[in-house]
Amino acid sequence: MGLLSNAIRGSEAVQKWGFIAMHSALAATFMFLLQRFVMNATQETSLLWALTFAVCAAGLAYKQANR
Repeated sequence: MGLLSNAIRGSEAVQKWGFIAMHSALAATFMFLLQRFVMNATQETSLLWALTFAVCAAGLAYKQANR
């Protein structure tokens, strides 16, 4: 029974980190496309904003996943 509960906890950890990664990737993609194609920013600026939003989104998703 202990082995099964460890497997369930491990699966929950994978789901939590997957949620964080997905949230971060979607935020970065959204911000890159917005900056690059809607606001006509340079590629470097778009990537910098995408990275910034990805880090912020990962932090928010981490806090939400640990509630």
